[in-house]
Amino acid sequence: MQRETARELLQAKGSTRFYRHGRGVERTAFLLAKKYGIDAEKAAFAGLMHDYGKLYNEEELLRLARKHGIPVNPVMVQEPALLHAPVGAWLLEHELGLQDREMLDAVRHHTTGAAEMSMLSRIVYLADFIEPGRRFKGVKEVRELAFSRKQLEKALLTAVEMTIHNVMQKGKLLHEASIDFRNSLILSLREKELEGSHGEG
Repeated sequence: MQRETARELLQAKGSTRFYRHGRGVERTAFLLAKKYGIDAEKAAFAGLMHDYGKLYNEEELLRLARKHGIPVNPVMVQEPALLHAPVGAWLLEHELGLQDREMLDAVRHHTTGAAEMSMLSRIVYLADFIEPGRRFKGVKEVRELAFSRKQLEKALLTAVEMTIHNVMQKGKLLHEASIDFRNSLILSLREKELEGSHGEG
């Protein structure tokens, strides 16, 4: 499926706000991919379609997940909105015929993150967080880390920590994948700091 066709599909199926967000993530993922040297077309398409599962309500998401054998843990049962990512990936593969595993994984992990994520998945996760429609406190700093300072892991760590804080403030359950993602970023950054200090010696 071409991106233009995908845009038309989203515009026909979703609200104006839904479509505008998808386009914002598409553009941001494209620019981030260019900056970090990965396939910008794949990033843009995954960014555009990342919220495809949100075309279904929470009850439908839970029903689809159970029907098609998509793993559902107790947190997702209580917070079924989280299912829009894995269900969306399943729908993209089985309804729209998307076969690219890396792009499907990027959609699958864009909400919670995960310890082992490809560069494409990281780009889509971050693009969703910093696209131009996002106006919350701290988002400008994350954009600066990602674009001006070219510190992708620090930008991701700030994003996931802000997300975790927001989930906790709302009294919602926290998916363990987000904790794993945060910890993996901290470990990676510490390792790089250690390598840097050894290099200076």
